[in-house]
This record gives sequence, C-alpha cells and structure tokens, in this order.
Amino acid sequence: MGMEVAAARLGALYTTSDYASVVSINLFVALLCACIVLGHLLEENRWVNESITALIIGLCTGVVILLMTKGKSSHLLVFSEDLFFIYLLPPIIFNAGLWVKKKQFFRNFMTITLFGAVGTMISFFTISIAAIAIFSRMNIGTLDVGDFLAIGAIFSATDSVCTLQVLNQDETPFLYSLVFGEGVVNDATSIVLFNALQNFDLVHIDAAVVLKFLGNFFYLFLSSTFLGVFAGLLSAYIIKKLYIGRHSTDREVALMMLMAYLSYMLAELLDLSGILTVFFCGIVMSHYTWHNVTESSRVTTKHAFATLSFIAETFLFLYVGMDALDIEKWEFASDRPGKSIGISSILLGLVLIGRAAFVFPLSFLSNLTKKAPNEKITWRQQVVIWWAGLMRGAVSIALAYNKFTRSGHTQLHGNAIMITSTITVVLFSTMVFGMMTKPLIRLLLPASGHPVTSEPSSPKSLHSPLLTSMQGSDLENTTNIVRPSSLRMLLTKPTHTVHYYWRKFDDALMRPMFGGRGFVPFSPGSPTEQSHGGR
Repeated sequence: MGMEVAAARLGALYTTSDYASVVSINLFVALLCACIVLGHLLEENRWVNESITALIIGLCTGVVILLMTKGKSSHLLVFSEDLFFIYLLPPIIFNAGLWVKKKQFFRNFMTITLFGAVGTMISFFTISIAAIAIFSRMNIGTLDVGDFLAIGAIFSATDSVCTLQVLNQDETPFLYSLVFGEGVVNDATSIVLFNALQNFDLVHIDAAVVLKFLGNFFYLFLSSTFLGVFAGLLSAYIIKKLYIGRHSTDREVALMMLMAYLSYMLAELLDLSGILTVFFCGIVMSHYTWHNVTESSRVTTKHAFATLSFIAETFLFLYVGMDALDIEKWEFASDRPGKSIGISSILLGLVLIGRAAFVFPLSFLSNLTKKAPNEKITWRQQVVIWWAGLMRGAVSIALAYNKFTRSGHTQLHGNAIMITSTITVVLFSTMVFGMMTKPLIRLLLPASGHPVTSEPSSPKSLHSPLLTSMQGSDLENTTNIVRPSSLRMLLTKPTHTVHYYWRKFDDALMRPMFGGRGFVPFSPGSPTEQSHGGR
C-alpha cells in the first residue's frame, strides 16, 4: 500500500513538472513568434534591432509573470549554462563563420588577433586591477582575489551576437570583419581566461605561473583552431568522395550540420575553446564543403543555418530579459540598493575604460605597420570599434552564473550583488549602447549610410553578400601585377604575399583533394551538374 502511495505521489510530481515545462515551452515559442513579427515591423527603425526587441519582450513577460505569481518568480526557466553553451551558442557562431567575408577577415587577421587576444588581456588586467583596488574597500562580501580576476574575465567578453545585428557586413565590411572577428576571438579568449583562472593557484603568483598561463592559452588557441579546420576538411573530403548529394540532399545537409556540431562538442570534451573551433569549421566548410554539395543543398544549408542562428539569437535575448527579473537574486542584493547601483555604475565605467585601454593604443600600433593610407584605421573608425564592442551579453551572464551561483541559485550576499550587477550591465549596455550604435555610425561614417542590401540580418537576404564574399575570397585577380622577389614582397606586403602563396598551395594541393570552387569533377547529381531541378 505504501509503495502504491509513493508511486502515485511520484507520478503526480512528474506530471506537475512535465506540465510546467510544457507551459514554459508554449510561452517561449509564442514569444519567439512575437519577436519575429515585431522585429520585421521594426526592420527600418534606426534605433531598435531584433536583439533589443527580444530583450524588451523578455522583460515585459518577466513583469507579467511576476504580477501573476504575486512576486514569487519572474521566469519559467532558470538560466542554464548548459542550454546556452551547448544548444544556443554553436549555431550562431557557426553561421557567422560560414558567411563571413573571408578575404576581409584574413586580410585583417593580424589586427583581429591583436585586438581579440592581446586586447582582451589588456582589458582583463585593467578591469581586474581596478576591481581589486575599488571593490576590496567597499565591503561587498566574501570576495577574494580569484573572484575579482574572474570579474575581469567576465566583463572582458564582448557580445559578438549583438555586434552581428548592429553592424552591417555590406555597409561597413572593414569594420564588420574587424569588430565581429575580434568579438569571436575575444569571447574565446575570455572563456579560456576564465577557465584557466579556476585551475591556477592565485595566492602564489610568480613568473613561472604567468608563463604557464600564457603557454596554456596559446595551446588552447592553436589546438581549437586546428580541430575546427580538421572537422571542416573531413566533411569536405567525405562529401566530395561519396557524392552523397547524388542520392539525398537531406543527408548532405545533415552531415554538414552534425560535423560542425561534433567539432564544437569535441572541443568542449577536450577542454578546448568550442567557439573558436566551430567558427573556423564554418570558414573551412564555406571554402571547400559548400562547393562540393548539390545546388539544392547549397540553398538549403544557407537558409537552414541562418534560420537556426536567428532563432537561437532571439531565444537567447528573450531568455536573458526574463531571467533579469528573477526576484530571488534581487532580494539578496536589495538590502543596500545604493551599493548595487554604485557597483553596476563602476563596472560600466570599467568596461568603457578597459575597452579604450586597448582599442586606441593597438589601433595606433596596427597603423604603424601599414603603409597604405586606405588600410589604416582612422580615428572615427577607432571610436566606432570602441563603441560597438561595449555591449556585454549572454557570455558574460553565463560566466557570472558559473562563478557566483550553484545551479542558478545563490545565498551569499556578495555573490548575489555580482550577479545582479552583471545583469544590470548587460541590460544597460545592450539597450543603450546597442540603440546608439547605428546613429553613431551614421554620424561618424556618413559614407556608409547607403546599404547595399536592405535587410542584412534576415536569412532571406544572405544570398547577395554570400555571392560577393565567395567570389571575392575564391577568385584571385592576378592580371597586370608585376611580381617582385618573394623576400621583398614578404617585407613590404606580408598579408598579400601570404595570400598569394596560400592561393598557389590551395590550387595545387588542397582543392584537388578536398574540392572547392571549380575543383569538383562532373558526376550525375553533383554540384557541377547544370540542371537546376533542385530549386
């Protein structure tokens, strides 16, 4: 009898939890639909973009749920790092890698790496040192040096997702490749820094610890990139050799998706940077694999990846908006509201200073290495780069939850203040800085005010930038160029020289093996077949 009662209770418990999850999924899907419709209606608005729309809808929903539950809860789902890092982030970063203009990206690769890796380090040290100096005197709670260093890593992570929506790849290709490329490297660097800090003895810091830390960082950076490139090349080789598309377009698309996801999960399994891995996997797939699939698969992959990325982005901002009003965290931090506001303001100021501390000096250094005036970063562009990278997003929130909570909850006053301050900074920076970025670009760079395509952020318009990017990166214009000696070329124009020799190596060895534009042999149902029945 007792067993039956226990079983019945257990059944009732499961039914209740299942019902709650069904309700929350229903609500989220309905809100996603609302975000898409509102985003479309506000497409031409100069202030608001889709991420801000989703944040506002999330906040409004949080308020409604708070009122309905009489102030007990504002969210149906507790912010979960696993949900964010395993399901939402990979499609966004992969899609960005797949359609980034490769020629622009690799032409500015040294500057991107300088900003993304060295810049993040400068920002990390600036914020950490200032946090130690200021917060240790404020009697926040039981926070130690490790916590302050973690704050430096958390607030060094820019929001590359919001950058994608604020900047336009066609209006400002140079700025887009620089800010977005830096954002991806920056996110990866921040996460690597954050994870490395958890594993190091921070009490006895000496030269050996610092060198080990830097060695670990470069190992993660290079091995993550290598894994992404390997996964991309493997997918290209399999699809080229087996001609999967001859029998099934669905299998080709599924294989591309799963290989990319596998590269991300493998990186996480090996404690590498999944963000870097999946980004470079996307770049390699766009260079080789995409040309090996059938015509109909190309159209399908283009829209499928763009749609997945778009839904993940919208869901993410909705989620952050709803979670921001979680009443439990605010109650722990609310006994001294003045202090919470003060800490949030200080952190915002540190974000501004930390970014300025590397954007302007590193731009100056980058300009010293460039001879041509059109390749230099102008003062106005530097201001836009500084401003566009001020937004903090879900990476910051996920890292803060990792550090200052256990399974989404915290009982410690200092930790609650840090969580609420992170949420405040994320909301303020995304809403205010995000809203002001487009007008700022129009003000500082008036020439870029005429878009080439009307709707760059929506999946349907990805086709035109895609075509230009593919042709721009894959066709080398070698006419009317007098080739000087290799050594002289390398000394005067290192980027162009590397690009020239890479093209020779690519055409001689890589494309015959892995396929790519113009290197896929004819076969019935293969990409080179002229019929367009797949469309």
